[in-house]
Amino acid sequence: MWKLAERKPSWGFKKMFVYLKYQQGYGCNHKRIYRVYCELKVNLLVKPRKQLPLREPQPLAQSQAANQSWSLDFMSDSLASGHPFCTLNIIDDFNREALWIEIDTSLPAERIIRILYVLATLWGYPKQIRLDNGPELISQKMAAWAAAHAVELAYIQPGKPAQNAYIERFNNIFREAVLDAHLFSSLHEAREITAEWVEEYNAVRPHEALQNRSPYQHVAEYA
Repeated sequence: MWKLAERKPSWGFKKMFVYLKYQQGYGCNHKRIYRVYCELKVNLLVKPRKQLPLREPQPLAQSQAANQSWSLDFMSDSLASGHPFCTLNIIDDFNREALWIEIDTSLPAERIIRILYVLATLWGYPKQIRLDNGPELISQKMAAWAAAHAVELAYIQPGKPAQNAYIERFNNIFREAVLDAHLFSSLHEAREITAEWVEEYNAVRPHEALQNRSPYQHVAEYA
């Protein structure tokens, strides 16, 4: 059993018992095998899954003005060396403007809050931010920041990305135009190419949902 546990570290008791009894021909009953299993301390420690709070479905209403609702989401990719990195994408739901794309190997809650502070100095605080249930986003620090600035954190239901459709659509465009189109040699290169693309996306690229106007043109129309 010890050798089996070394070869198959992901196997639990049930799989080991079936293997030993039916494929190796051991005649011991399951109680004896389980006692040996525990004495050898090869039993797997099962980490309980964190229970997320129940979320009410969030209607994907169209904002009537800029800065009413932002959407936020993460993406992941890797450099040419294979080293992974992630991006934090934030858009304004009203005109689909890309407010920020942060790129780094790690983006903890503290970093997200600093970025939101920067955005708030430029545009003011939004009424709500639509986001998923990632560990950085459901942290107490995020909740405290939102409460301090009267920002509603509109969490979507787990496993329902369609409830965050604006940022999901943006992510698809960003991946096709930037992440899948380039092989980055460094984070610096990824940031430079992304910054150039963001400016083009906001100022030039027509958007069907905005009557074929760019995000900047659309928001200027309602200024």
